[in-house]
Amino acid sequence: MNCSAENASRKWAYGAFGRTAAAMVTVVAVALLGALSEPAVAARSTRPAPWGDLFGDGPPRLRGTLHRAAVPLPRPRPADAPAAESGSPPAEAPTEAAKPSEQSTPSPQPSACRLALTDTIAIAPSIPDIHGAGGCGGEDLVRLEAIVLPDKRQVSVKPAAILRCAMASALADWIRTDIAPLAAGLGSAISDLDNFDSFECRGRNRIVGARLSEHGRANALDVRALKLANGRSISLTDRTVPRELRETVLHSACARFSTVLGPGSDWYHEDHIHLDLMERRGNYRICQWNVWDPLPQTAPLLPAERPEEAPPREVAAKSDAAKPDAGKSAVAPGGAKSDASKPEAEPKSETNKSETNKPATKKRRQNRRF
Repeated sequence: MNCSAENASRKWAYGAFGRTAAAMVTVVAVALLGALSEPAVAARSTRPAPWGDLFGDGPPRLRGTLHRAAVPLPRPRPADAPAAESGSPPAEAPTEAAKPSEQSTPSPQPSACRLALTDTIAIAPSIPDIHGAGGCGGEDLVRLEAIVLPDKRQVSVKPAAILRCAMASALADWIRTDIAPLAAGLGSAISDLDNFDSFECRGRNRIVGARLSEHGRANALDVRALKLANGRSISLTDRTVPRELRETVLHSACARFSTVLGPGSDWYHEDHIHLDLMERRGNYRICQWNVWDPLPQTAPLLPAERPEEAPPREVAAKSDAAKPDAGKSAVAPGGAKSDASKPEAEPKSETNKSETNKPATKKRRQNRRF
């Protein structure tokens, strides 16, 4: 059976009608598909593809809800405030960022020592705390520049000393109460305090590996001299300074400071006086300062005479052979010397005679090498 198109057209008379109906069915199907595809295309255009954001081609998507920022309003102007000038621009109200936060840490309150050390006692501005390595530094520090006397005169500290407030207060009290009257007794007034050393992060006596010095804690001061208004300089370790004056300074310093080191303590403090307020058990204090006597003007050429009240010197007993009577010749009762006192004459032998008559010969000197 042949089912080709040519045979079909010849076999059935209505073949042309069949072709026309098939074409109409095709047109209707295409129209229906077009009508159904328009909403899908519209929906597809509004909904982005899942990979559209990968290349940045799709529309931006919102990640969260937008909130309107609260803009602070300026504070109302106080009624007692002066009127603003017409030419000057109005002051801007502080923003919330510029206002100090209530949760910020408050500044530390000044200590009782800081409140007591006013400008009428000392010129000592506060400085920030120092926290160094190995425990160096301290808190409640001041820079002592001058000490104000009761008569409003100032004693300059040269150079300015970095100390703890307690040490600076003790030093100012010492100068105002003890040293100023002492200088007045000399017919002048104290003007300068020679600061040899104050704060320095180091070990004791500048020895590497030693314990931390009180200088490293800003709790010590080395004083070398006191200068008066008349130009005189009083070195506390100078032996030409009157001994009574140095002893007075010694007793006043040892009564106020827990440590006083000077000449005689060790060779590190032969040219200055060390003062500090080191705390020890039982309030133990150290005062080591030998006030040496002044040196004589000229060195004595002869030893001093032995005083009369000195005990007699011990003398060794003499032997009988050393007595002067032993060498004297014995005298007979009649006044003639005895023969026993005469030395016996030794008989001269022939050998001795030959040795005495033998001419002296010169010995050959041997050449010795060492």
